[in-house]
Amino acid sequence: MTRVPAPRLPTVSDVASVAGVSRQTVSNVLNAPDIVRPDTRGRVERAIADLGYRPHASARRLRTRKSSTIGIRLDPVQNGISGAVLDRFLHAVTEQADARDHRILLYTAAGPDDEIAQFRRLLDGADVDGFVLTSTFFDDPRTEWLIDAGADFVTFGRPWGLDDMGDPQHRWVDVDGRAGVASATDDLLARGATHVAFLGWPEGSGAGDDRRRGWRDALGSRGALDPASIDALDLAVEDSVPLASAAVRSALAAGVTVDAVVCASDTLALGASVVLGSTVPVVGYDDTPVASALGLSSVEQPLVEVAGAVLSLLLDDSEPRHRLLRPRTIWR
Repeated sequence: MTRVPAPRLPTVSDVASVAGVSRQTVSNVLNAPDIVRPDTRGRVERAIADLGYRPHASARRLRTRKSSTIGIRLDPVQNGISGAVLDRFLHAVTEQADARDHRILLYTAAGPDDEIAQFRRLLDGADVDGFVLTSTFFDDPRTEWLIDAGADFVTFGRPWGLDDMGDPQHRWVDVDGRAGVASATDDLLARGATHVAFLGWPEGSGAGDDRRRGWRDALGSRGALDPASIDALDLAVEDSVPLASAAVRSALAAGVTVDAVVCASDTLALGASVVLGSTVPVVGYDDTPVASALGLSSVEQPLVEVAGAVLSLLLDDSEPRHRLLRPRTIWR
């Protein structure tokens, strides 16, 4: 069978020949049209249209250092429950970036140093115009490296431990976990609970500590429990279903009264519900598909709104440069 060769694509030389100009003039029309005389520019543009010429994307990227591409790390899945929130964020930001004629480039990294190496490689190759960082933490070296490199970036999550409201170099979008957990706790108290436990992560996690403060705010405002009783209701484990179950069992065995639980994640909420069943209200965080399938109440992050705010800060350089969005509790 005879193979028919594909038709040759038009080149800059073809456009220059048809328009009767030099290759440099064609390049100027493509990259700096204002410096070309209107009549000459018109001839070149007509030749481009007649030939169906399309500039090579890679060559244009190297010339302009613009790729219309945003880099985001694809985080490793820690478990099949709470890790779903970043998957949903990636879907939302990819769809909204496409509507803005931008692409999302996903990369992987084994840790902060490895991610910084990825930054350097992607910036050196002009593969991306900027980055969206996720999973921020205290003393995060990634943000300082990007600032020193003069790179554009926005974080989904505050730069914990810094002057995050006053520093214009740190553009960020976050969800107010403190307010979300406080609201869920207030609702449980209003429904008749008196001993609302908090099942969270060990101290040192920016997001986790923020959610714990919301729970303490709500309990403290009621003034019904003394500090020792509140401390006894404060449970901390790593994000694991078995560890969460064990923490609740241990508290009950120690005689701690628990008539409701608000959790830092849906993973922890599932662990608590395994022990408490349906008799004690349990509220998770992130409203993952698992929470929905099992009928667990959960604090929902507005991820579509987060994605829009992230892109607005990155692409439009809009003000204010920090966005703290409020979540809502989905009751089931």
